[in-house]
Amino acid sequence: MLRTLLATTLILVAGALTAQAADFKLTSKTIAEGAPLSAEQVFEGFGCTGGNLSPDLSWTGVPESTKSFAITAYDPDAPTGSGWWHWNVVNIPAATAALAAGASHTDAMPKGALELVSDYGAVGFGGACPPPGEVHRYIFTVHALKTDKLDIPANASNALAGYMINANALAKASITAVFKR
Repeated sequence: MLRTLLATTLILVAGALTAQAADFKLTSKTIAEGAPLSAEQVFEGFGCTGGNLSPDLSWTGVPESTKSFAITAYDPDAPTGSGWWHWNVVNIPAATAALAAGASHTDAMPKGALELVSDYGAVGFGGACPPPGEVHRYIFTVHALKTDKLDIPANASNALAGYMINANALAKASITAVFKR
């Protein structure tokens, strides 16, 4: 009886979290699900020529208990064995509901937000730059977090940031764009 009650409770809680996560949406005027990135979101360097501008991102349906956000941009297709982190921003205040196009590397980032070093070795957004002839996916994700601030150093690795983001996530919403050069 106790097991049945516990199992039912867990199912109801999981269902509530799934429903809450289903309402959490990420949108953009700059990027779209399954669509190619524009030259503005292409890296400038490593053999690529682009604007290296972060896309605009807006989110709605935020879980009520959200205390901050994190944004990640990840290429799972990079030939590294661990993918490629193009952008990692943590400690975005809960009152934030959008980032303007090109906000990375500028004062347009919300006060308190911390942009980490991308896998290019520089702080902030680093655009797409797959090997020639390859199509890669770029997963832009906003994470609703249950903590005001992730206690990580400014020079934290993307692996450490990912661990802390996932350990504190309430919900996430993503857009996956593609790029080929």
